[in-house]
Amino acid sequence: DGLPQPARRTLTWDQGAEMARHDLVAAWFSEGVYFAAPASPWMRGSNENMNGLLRQYFPKGTDLSVHTAGDLARVEQLLNTRPRKVLGWATPAAVFTAKLSC
Repeated sequence: DGLPQPARRTLTWDQGAEMARHDLVAAWFSEGVYFAAPASPWMRGSNENMNGLLRQYFPKGTDLSVHTAGDLARVEQLLNTRPRKVLGWATPAAVFTAKLSC
């Protein structure tokens, strides 16, 4: 709910079974929902990188239902305020906020 409208234009997902009902959320994205081609991880490089970062907190196979919303929000905050080399050592939160101001 707190995401400004200009940031809600598109969404790109992998080909996983979890997206079988993507039609339930597609209407929320004015420019649509896109799927990367099968076996094409380079099409979603930032997603693959984020998976690696998330596994530092939640190893592969972790049952996320045992974590509270607060646990997940804490990890979200840590990752969004973690400087990234690819962003010139800025944080994702700072870059995102700056782009919305343009």
